[in-house]
Amino acid sequence: MSQYQAPLNDIYFNLFDVWQLDQYWQQQSQLADLIEADTAKAILEEAAKICEQQIAPFASSADTVGAKLVNGKVLLPEHYHTAYKSLSEGGWTGLSGDAEFGGMGMPKALSMMVDEMLCSADIAFSLYPGLTAGACVALLQHADEATKKTYLPKMYSGEWSGTMCLTESHAGSDLGIMRTVAKPTDDGSYQITGSKIFITAGEHELTSNIVHLVLAKLPDAPAGSRGISLFLVPKYLPDASGQAGERNKVTVGSIEHKMGINGSATCVLNFDDARGYLIGEPHRGLACMFTMMNYERLSMGSQGLGAAERAYQNAVSYAKDRLQGRISEKDPNKAESILGHADVRRMLLNIKAMNEAGRTFATWVASLLDKAKYDNCQQSAQRANLLTPIAKAFMTDQGFDSCVIAQQVFGGHGYVKEWGMEQLVRDVRIAQIYEGTNGIQAADFMLRKVAADKGDALLKLLAEIKQDILAQPIDITISLTSYIDQLVQFTKAVIAQDSRAQSANACDFLALVSYILYGYMWYKNLAALKVEVHSSTFITAKQYTAAYFFTRVLPKVDGLLSLLRHDSALVDKLTVEQF
Repeated sequence: MSQYQAPLNDIYFNLFDVWQLDQYWQQQSQLADLIEADTAKAILEEAAKICEQQIAPFASSADTVGAKLVNGKVLLPEHYHTAYKSLSEGGWTGLSGDAEFGGMGMPKALSMMVDEMLCSADIAFSLYPGLTAGACVALLQHADEATKKTYLPKMYSGEWSGTMCLTESHAGSDLGIMRTVAKPTDDGSYQITGSKIFITAGEHELTSNIVHLVLAKLPDAPAGSRGISLFLVPKYLPDASGQAGERNKVTVGSIEHKMGINGSATCVLNFDDARGYLIGEPHRGLACMFTMMNYERLSMGSQGLGAAERAYQNAVSYAKDRLQGRISEKDPNKAESILGHADVRRMLLNIKAMNEAGRTFATWVASLLDKAKYDNCQQSAQRANLLTPIAKAFMTDQGFDSCVIAQQVFGGHGYVKEWGMEQLVRDVRIAQIYEGTNGIQAADFMLRKVAADKGDALLKLLAEIKQDILAQPIDITISLTSYIDQLVQFTKAVIAQDSRAQSANACDFLALVSYILYGYMWYKNLAALKVEVHSSTFITAKQYTAAYFFTRVLPKVDGLLSLLRHDSALVDKLTVEQF
């Protein structure tokens, strides 16, 4: 019974009013003839139709059917094949792909909006095109020209798909101790041997070939993560004409039985002297893989936002229809909808306030990635790198929390399958875990993004944000700039801490920065409202939601600051036995 309608009005508002990206596209030589506002709207409207009509209505059945391993083949829900074909034929699988190799060449800020819609429709399904897009980014940046010409056109077209093969059962996030090996052969290829686990879309019949990007170690590799190389290992080896030919020695050992995203084939893959090809330089595999990580981790944020958007829409619909409680002052015997209850409104406003700020934040990060790419802007690249852990960790934390809150609006009905809310909670939970757990993201943000440069990138960003707010002051300017000032002072204090204290404070510090940046997102929303462009209903809804955020959500910063100012040494007081 769960429904979905793409939030196109808010998407357009973020692209064209808040960040004015249509103006940027027209000023950028590589994009001016390719994309403007009307074209972008047409693309998004067509993507919305596919998500609303071909994917979202069947997400529940996909969850029930799941992915099944039968005689060495992974079988997926039948409608996945139809929906994937529609995506491929419409060019959606190559939306942001390089035009030289058959992609549509669209900016990330546009494809990110399609990512959100796909995640709202069905997170499990979204992973098949999503992993392919990520693999294409790595190949585009690091593969040689012959490899690009062989693989990218077919991956952009949706004929072939891609994976990332990083994790091993004994290693987890510690990639430096992986055991998969790559032995050179006389023809310049490599024999790849080892097992990888948790491989999303690792085996299926949606596409005629699957291109695995595999991390492995050469025989002469130095110890640790500095000894990892990246290899392309296709399921089927291309023949002389570039078509899928001989089956490579890659087999699926099993598929995981998971809490959620049951339509996603999460596989154990065994490589037994499988033929692979080196991508990039030897021992530089992690650097190659991390090229795609900013894009992939923004996609993780889209999973949190997409699930929360669908959860919100269904919770609002239920709250309007559900008659419960006699709260009418005019007629005490009349049952009214639960939307009249203050607590229900509180829950819905919490979700709405975080969703709309999250969409603005994701658009910002995507636009930075575009400017880093098209303008070769180092500052944009640095800022995207700084903000990526927030996009991944905070957006997925908020996405999960919002789905749980929306489920609560349904009461007991939220706990049963027919309403679809429990599936959203189960599906979005993984977004906090894979692509680097949110604790790892927080540690990365604190230690590598903030402490490593003595807070320089973050402090410069905060200074520019404050200057932007003061240049066009509105009623929330004083409170928001006050929080920014406090964050600046605490950032200077935290970079003076030792690394153990920084690690203990990392998750709370990331949340602190995130709430303040979301405050800036709401400032940008308010500053973009224009009576000559937007309806009075749209304007007042934005204004009241912003007011709710600033009075009932942003003050969480006070608690985080108080917490962070206390000694973190207590985390180390218990002995191992006392745990």
